Amino acid sequence: MNMMSLSLYRAATYAGYPLIAAYLAYRKAKGKEDLERFPERLGYSSKPRPEGRLVWIHGASVGETLSILPLVSALLETYPDVSVLVTSGTVTSANLMEKRLPARAFHQYIPVDCVSCVKRFVDHWKPDLALWIESEFWPNMLSVVAEAKIPLILLNGRISDRSFARWKKMPKFSGQIQALFTESFGQTEADADRLKILGAKKTACVGNLKFAASDLPYDAEEFKRLSAKIGARPCWIAASTHAGEDEPVAYAHTELRKKIPDVFTILAPRHPQRADEIEGVLKSWDLNVSRRSRGDEITDQTDVYLADTIGEMGLFYRLASAAFVGGSLIQFGGQNIIEPAKLGKAVLCGPYMMNFKEITARAKAADALTVVENKEQLVQALETLLTNQEELEAKQKNALAFATAESNVLERVMSALEPYLKPAEEVKDAD
Repeated sequence: MNMMSLSLYRAATYAGYPLIAAYLAYRKAKGKEDLERFPERLGYSSKPRPEGRLVWIHGASVGETLSILPLVSALLETYPDVSVLVTSGTVTSANLMEKRLPARAFHQYIPVDCVSCVKRFVDHWKPDLALWIESEFWPNMLSVVAEAKIPLILLNGRISDRSFARWKKMPKFSGQIQALFTESFGQTEADADRLKILGAKKTACVGNLKFAASDLPYDAEEFKRLSAKIGARPCWIAASTHAGEDEPVAYAHTELRKKIPDVFTILAPRHPQRADEIEGVLKSWDLNVSRRSRGDEITDQTDVYLADTIGEMGLFYRLASAAFVGGSLIQFGGQNIIEPAKLGKAVLCGPYMMNFKEITARAKAADALTVVENKEQLVQALETLLTNQEELEAKQKNALAFATAESNVLERVMSALEPYLKPAEEVKDAD
């Protein structure tokens, strides 16, 4: 492992291209690739490069791309001659970006990390500035960008315990990769320190961009309509759940119903394509399911509303009083707790929040988050919240205060990027 280097990685990806092609074919067969736009994954861009300056922002998936939306808007507003290219690697994030990106911003899929694909992509777009979000380090892509003399900035950098341990076993490789960044900004001081240890040249902490995110959008008329259907029923949501969490949600509803007969559960899975499987689990518990994607109406007999659509989480969160955020009862590492907190919801999660360790600790310290160890504790916590209005409102108030405490992080990020975005004449005058 200590022998790995950038040159060895490049050689391995060159020699292993047939395996990469086979993996992509597998992903296509599983519906994990966008067939219409698949050439983008090979570096063949589907749009012309816009005139003027271009800022490229890459985020791995939904969470990262959603976190940069306020930054995209700020860049476009502050620099009228700039366009923004956003890349990601998942179909879900691409669909969301198509709906949410403003004018002068557009989405493309990130190409696979093979030199030929990467060079094709970079040669076409010729970005003036590249911003990398969080922790997806593709060595060939990063090295090609650096070789093209394009400033490369890591924003919202995050190094989990597991990643840190893994990278430390490859000090040469880690150092080569981190040294490719012009500057590296960690989410926290701890992340910035870890990046420096791993070889980053210039590190700092300007805060977590997730705190800058706007409230999730929603359809006000649909909210009004669904609220009327739910009526006065105590309502909670299990959001961004993963495989392994369907049974606990079914259990929680069944147990809650013993004390709260009219309880209403919304289940919004992280991956809506799992809906058939989830519905089967819920029905095995003799639960009455209404499914959003099917257009099922909510009735007095509905136990669980299966919210299996993309881009409507803002609507679903607003319908509930309390929100359990998934990916946390299993060893996945959690999901974003700031989104429901910003909407003033009482927020709960499981014990496995490794990917959001610092945010979780801060939320717990602010009494803005209830951490449950298992499905039994989930039932107990929800029962308390849904039967005690005073307790519910206190948790909601704390969550909102926590989520809005760092709202100036976007200003700090924009200030850090300003030296790279000054018009050419200003830079020349400064020299």
